[in-house]
Amino acid sequence: MTLRSISANSPVRRAHWHALGLSEEDLRKPKIAVVNSSSELAVCFAHLDGVAKVVKEAIREAGGVPFEVRTTAPSDFITGAARSGSYILGARDLVTNDIEAQVEAAMLDGMVCLTSCDKTPPGHLMAAMRLNIPTLLVIGGYQASGMIEGDHVDIEDLFDGGVREQLGGAMKHSVEAMTRQAVRGPGVCAGMATANTMHCVVEALGMCIAGSAPVRANSEKMFEAARAAGRRIVAMVEEDLTPRKIMTEGAFRNAAAMVLAVSGSINAIKHLQATAVEGGLDTDVFAIWDEMGRKVPTLSAVRPNGEVRIEQFEDAGGARAMLKQLEPLLDSGVVVASGKSLAEDLAGATVSDPEVIRPLADPISPGPSIAILKGSLAPESAVVKLGIRDGSRPESFAGTARVFESNQDAMEAISAGRLQKGDVLVLRGQGLKGGPAMGGGASFILFAIDAAGLAKDVAFVTDGQLSGLCLKGLTVAEVAPEGAVGGPIGKVRDGDRVEIDVAERRIDLVVAEEELAERDAVGADFPVPAEGWLGIYRDSVKPMATGAVLSGTRR
Repeated sequence: MTLRSISANSPVRRAHWHALGLSEEDLRKPKIAVVNSSSELAVCFAHLDGVAKVVKEAIREAGGVPFEVRTTAPSDFITGAARSGSYILGARDLVTNDIEAQVEAAMLDGMVCLTSCDKTPPGHLMAAMRLNIPTLLVIGGYQASGMIEGDHVDIEDLFDGGVREQLGGAMKHSVEAMTRQAVRGPGVCAGMATANTMHCVVEALGMCIAGSAPVRANSEKMFEAARAAGRRIVAMVEEDLTPRKIMTEGAFRNAAAMVLAVSGSINAIKHLQATAVEGGLDTDVFAIWDEMGRKVPTLSAVRPNGEVRIEQFEDAGGARAMLKQLEPLLDSGVVVASGKSLAEDLAGATVSDPEVIRPLADPISPGPSIAILKGSLAPESAVVKLGIRDGSRPESFAGTARVFESNQDAMEAISAGRLQKGDVLVLRGQGLKGGPAMGGGASFILFAIDAAGLAKDVAFVTDGQLSGLCLKGLTVAEVAPEGAVGGPIGKVRDGDRVEIDVAERRIDLVVAEEELAERDAVGADFPVPAEGWLGIYRDSVKPMATGAVLSGTRR
């Protein structure tokens, strides 16, 4: 085994490491980065220093030398406060570049990434593919939630309640009471929102210790997975088991199947596409999604899809049990972090509650839970989340466009009762460049439509993204090309007819081609100021087909 950290050992480098307390023997050992996004700003990351300690101890016991390094720590509800939430997605790529600037620059031999809130899992996966050194992700776990007068309350209830209060709606419990009970400890949002979706994706890709996701934050199960990762990463360095050997196209198909089966967050699609691009794979995740969506039914109904709590999903066997149920549809020959095939890794997997994680022969609802649409309004792609397909939400719609250039204007129209049955609310300027970074708060519009009692009677179309907590009515998001770069959504006018047909995977603007060609797209006036990092992001971000990677990245 040739360690690149040893080949880079210059006298001054050795001197620095001796000053840190490393012995001559330590200098000959594998050097492992422990990538930590610990932050006192947000509970998502507040516990990770304790996790890092456990991982570092295990690395030392296994014969490696750990080096803890820090990255930015994006948390939707904290670092989404400024610039209409534009820093949230933009920070994903900062995580990736933070890691490159420390781990790659130091020529370390492997890394363990402590992965938590929405943007750190994809940031870690992207960095793993870019650096292609042995890597494991440790799942940071989900937060405990509380009770009010016998009712369970979590962050989804608070999100919904906050919008209802703003619109003057009636609520069973006050927002103030929910604020004090919705989050009762460290970790990510409870429910199958983006963070827990991405944690399940990490397991489906084979990039963590089997059985790691989802997991209660600070539980013994979480710490045991952390210990196992610390031990395993040293062996992976010795075996030269690198991310590009694990995250093959077959692994991406497995990850798509996982998200479809749990009806996870639509954000997983762009994160997976970005990860593939970072690894130089010629893989179209959007096409994989459409293919797998025609095969994979919904097998679990964790909130916001149904009433199953994330704790019940974990206790039923979690992501590993879901992979076992999906096994006939998976590429089970792919290699996973254990060094075995997925089939070998799943040999002992069991499902503790087949009502919570259903078998393929008895699904909760037919697929797809998430579909990719195309058409004259979205020539490249658009995403619709269907969730549990029980007829409670429309899957086709034809109506009259009501166009808004800002989140605030749309909220005011809904609050004033100006949105009518049969309308299609079109919110643009929310995309990768227009947001920038898909800021703008499109998710609040969706909750507002529901609070106004219009979820079944209007459709919502946007070039922005949605929170993983969002599942109400018929909503088409991430329309590409976005309005700010001249996409057709920028040519929609009030009164135009918009047609959505999920069965046909279509979303169309019913305007004559000649008339549409003569229309000017709404210009990219960029209402959200973007200097500094956001300015760099706006200038550098590439289209959604790349997963929104930045210029300079592969592809």
